[in-house]
Amino acid sequence: MTEQADLLFELGTEELPPLALPRLSAALVEQFAAELEAAGIAHGELVPYATPRRLAVLVRAVARQQPERRQQRRGPAWSAAYDAEGNPTRAALGFARSCGVTLDELDELETPQGRWLQYAQVQPGQATVDLLPEMLHQILRRLPIPKRMRWGANEYSFVRPVHWLLLLHGQDVVDCTLFGVRAGRETRGHRFHHPQPIRLAEPAAYASALENQGQVLADFAVRRARIQAQVTAAAAELGFVAGSDDALLDEITALNEWPIAITGRFAADYLALPTEVLVTSMQQHQKFVPVFDAQGDLQPYFIAVANIASRDPEQVRAGYERVMRPRLADAQFFWQQDGERRLADHQSALQQVVFQEQLGTLADKTERVAVLARQIAAAIGGDVALAERAAHLSRCDLMLQMVQEFPSLQGVMGRYQALRDDEPAELAQALAEFYQPRFAGDTLPQSQTGVAIALADRLDTLAGIFGIGQAPTGDKDPFALRRAALGVLRILREQAWPVSLAELIHAAWEQLAERLTEPDVEQQMAAFMLQRLYGLYQEAGVSKPMVQAVAAVQPVTLADFEQRVQAIRVFARTPEASSLAAVHKRITQVLKKADIAAETVIDGRRLTEPAECELFDQLQHTAQVLQPLAGDYRAMLSVLAQLHTPVDTFFTQVMVMTDDLMLRQNRLALLHRAAQLFLQVADLSVLSVLVRET
Repeated sequence: MTEQADLLFELGTEELPPLALPRLSAALVEQFAAELEAAGIAHGELVPYATPRRLAVLVRAVARQQPERRQQRRGPAWSAAYDAEGNPTRAALGFARSCGVTLDELDELETPQGRWLQYAQVQPGQATVDLLPEMLHQILRRLPIPKRMRWGANEYSFVRPVHWLLLLHGQDVVDCTLFGVRAGRETRGHRFHHPQPIRLAEPAAYASALENQGQVLADFAVRRARIQAQVTAAAAELGFVAGSDDALLDEITALNEWPIAITGRFAADYLALPTEVLVTSMQQHQKFVPVFDAQGDLQPYFIAVANIASRDPEQVRAGYERVMRPRLADAQFFWQQDGERRLADHQSALQQVVFQEQLGTLADKTERVAVLARQIAAAIGGDVALAERAAHLSRCDLMLQMVQEFPSLQGVMGRYQALRDDEPAELAQALAEFYQPRFAGDTLPQSQTGVAIALADRLDTLAGIFGIGQAPTGDKDPFALRRAALGVLRILREQAWPVSLAELIHAAWEQLAERLTEPDVEQQMAAFMLQRLYGLYQEAGVSKPMVQAVAAVQPVTLADFEQRVQAIRVFARTPEASSLAAVHKRITQVLKKADIAAETVIDGRRLTEPAECELFDQLQHTAQVLQPLAGDYRAMLSVLAQLHTPVDTFFTQVMVMTDDLMLRQNRLALLHRAAQLFLQVADLSVLSVLVRET
């Protein structure tokens, strides 16, 4: 028997949730690898397989047995283990008892620190097949299943009922029972094309046997690529382009085991509806792929992916078209009904919708957002009245029938309805931008009015929820405060708006102050936002110490914050960076140990040593050179780097902590002046860390 063999695990179930399938498959592989590593079992590549009816993994070259494990425990020192007559003490006897052996079975351990009692044991490795059942129980228990279900009269639970279990190590079936199902060597093919069991001789035959006999493409990535190729080809036959996105393609892949693309058509009259409505109806309700021309205009076609190779594709096509018609007819009805009222007519309905019990209704929130939006619009040079009007209309589209049918269209339908109401074009655009960014990497609001209401709404939510003591904890964030904070930071940072984040936080808190119960809301919000800012920069490849260096000087705007970070990021790669870091770090360390007031003035008459006179002159000169460079932080850092020589000379030739109190205070004031110059850019005392990282 070989020392290693491929291992195949497959769990056959009822149809798994399509949105969860990729995550479950990835977690299965991750947990499988972790269990094998923890057990010390050598293995090769892990190959995931996932279809609507199965989760599987093939592990190459899995060792048949764990390696031997040597256990070693050090006990009491020899002097504590035996008395002067050589008799064992209670410490020695207790150690032997804790190891489950007699005193004679203990060894002596010689170390540079002395002699010790020790217990050494060689534990033979267990067979992999004996370890697998418990490993699989742990793996399946840790899968990310938000809601488990039970079936029949059983006590166990899983994401879906389990019908078969395949577990092979080499050519042998591993004795294992999961969810009441005993492991075998049989898998099952397509539910309709090949429902009969497929017997496997070895793990390596798994994927080919399922494809050739069972008409199942078990590999998710292979199946996805085939679907994409079929959809692309089907659209090209029409002379158009398929509009499938990654999320839709993943969902279609998770719904099919043997995908066959089929083209359908709908009445061209429906193209009068907003494109987003038609696309959303096709994708969300039917999982159909929309079709566009080269200019990006929607065409009256769709591409469906069937999970069966039908003998009569025309019947399948007719069925898809038949279910599509009422969906589009409903959308057309909603569009017509929504058009009978103006967007502003829905404002009163917001009074009936509670945002949060302590924070009031959506109408209350809208009023607060309107006030804050006016302030933001004024600060960024926008139209104050337009921002207030947009804020009042921003949530009215929630009352539209179209949005109630398709919640993902909130904002989008607000824009369409505003245009139908002859509202200004910027206001209509702002209603669509109100929810941006919706997710990481999403586009940001482009209009000033959109920026004003997007910021105002998020800041009001943050201040309110923090103020009632419901800040996010762990992975629980029911009000999506992390996403709201990231949205605020991205808008202010990436678009370089000249607005103080601290002032915005205060304005948001001020409106809610009477409703809030938590103290220090502004400080909590600021700390929360700073943590999110660290994350944004980390994703961009900027280290946390670099961001901390800038945060220490508390820039007023995020635009200024960004300029400082980028300047330090470039400067940290230069030869001057290390010397400047050392200079500031040494100054900071001296000042921390000293007792000096920030307002201490340098007395030129007390400058007696040539080195301190030279440093004073250089500081005066540097301050004059820096003044016209304010804001050009790269240039400022280059100028500051020239101070390292006079500061080094000062430390070499001058005794700072002299016994003469007045002289000591004057020299500390000199160093304080130097530190203040450095802090015009950032806390450069941490630059030594940044230099090492770069």
